[in-house]
Amino acid sequence: MATRPASPIPVSITWDTYRNERSYPFCPGCGHTHILNALNQALVRVQRDPHKVVLVSDIGCVGLSDQYFAVNALHGLHGRSVAYATGIKLANPELTVIVLIGDGGTGIGGHHLISAARRNVDLTVLVFNNFNFGMTGGEHSVTTPIGAHTATTRQGNPEHPFDIARTLSINGATYVWRGTTFDTDLPDRIAEAIAHPGFAVLDIWELCTAYFVPNNNFSRKVLQDLQHRLGMEMGLLHREERPEYAQYHRRLIAEQEGEPALPARPLTPRYHSTLHHPFRMVVAGKAGGKVRSAARLVAAGGVLSGLWATQQDDYPVTIMSGHSVSHVILSPEEVLYSGVDIPDVLIITAAEGLAKVHHFLRRMRPTETVFVTPAFSDVSTAARKLLINPRDAGIRVTRTNEVLLTLFAAMRHLAIYPIDALAEAIRILQRPSIAEQSLTALEASAHVKPRPIS
Repeated sequence: MATRPASPIPVSITWDTYRNERSYPFCPGCGHTHILNALNQALVRVQRDPHKVVLVSDIGCVGLSDQYFAVNALHGLHGRSVAYATGIKLANPELTVIVLIGDGGTGIGGHHLISAARRNVDLTVLVFNNFNFGMTGGEHSVTTPIGAHTATTRQGNPEHPFDIARTLSINGATYVWRGTTFDTDLPDRIAEAIAHPGFAVLDIWELCTAYFVPNNNFSRKVLQDLQHRLGMEMGLLHREERPEYAQYHRRLIAEQEGEPALPARPLTPRYHSTLHHPFRMVVAGKAGGKVRSAARLVAAGGVLSGLWATQQDDYPVTIMSGHSVSHVILSPEEVLYSGVDIPDVLIITAAEGLAKVHHFLRRMRPTETVFVTPAFSDVSTAARKLLINPRDAGIRVTRTNEVLLTLFAAMRHLAIYPIDALAEAIRILQRPSIAEQSLTALEASAHVKPRPIS
């Protein structure tokens, strides 16, 4: 049963509005009881609608806590409570979201804490810090003091403890307090943290009477002296006002309402294509050779000509190194998939791309076509082979225009749609400086004539 607070209770919400009648299950002397009673008093003081209060917990003794409150609750995986709480707050910024986490969960999910602090998400995080994993047998945690004896550090803990408060202070938390369960102002500090419009954390030191106290001859006095030994200051360590993350995003969304996320660049059909069936093309080249952007121009030209288009790209995680392969499908009917099984046309411009399309060469038939640059004129396939030499264009061939010259020459030969549609796609999709180079390549490609290879 929660302890009735000494301060006056508002008429609208009383001391038992949040706390239900179930008794806590904690060990005698466990600090969890004190923290939860202080939380109950704090909730009464801030007068939040219990239907709009959410307690988020994870694994550990602290994970038992939310069931003793008549509010919303979510119980999840160890160390992930702050991540869940962030999602809840972003989904509904009107909720009061309070995280109940132990020092064990703080260690396991420390990156979630730091990220929420950086973003200044409006959460109140209560760290039930008893310096060990109390639920699973008293193993050492990230806050176990140097030299302390636990189930996993029988000779004394060799690790420096994690300073939760200072770490979060320097990483963006806007309200940071450190104290103990014996501080009489704990309910006030929790209430202050809940009312604070940003990320608030209270690092609350407490006694684990089942494990840490017996193993270390620990007591209230030793707990209070520990701050001096560790050099960890107590009290309100940091407070500032900074835009809160959820509200900031809501404001941006409101300002952008009705506007496209990116500038609209409509591709309105104004040309005509004679294509009566799906056309499948694969372009195989080298990363950094403009394979994907060139294929995109072909697809856009198809859309401008009244066709449906899809594009699928294959490339490594590295930049300017390795292969680059694009699949383009053009069709007079709607296309609900991407990727090509057997291409009608395969264009090979680099060894890196060739290495990725040998399976196509084996599957292709005499009714299908392979366009190759001179270096790959001897590729083996049953398909018809046509040679394209970009140097016939009469301009300097570079890494960035070789694929353009080859692909544009192939599109001229195939005559799927007007070349003017391709030129317009260039002007719509590319920046002026880039578009100028592409249009130069498109014009020069008129001099490149594909030749059959016997």
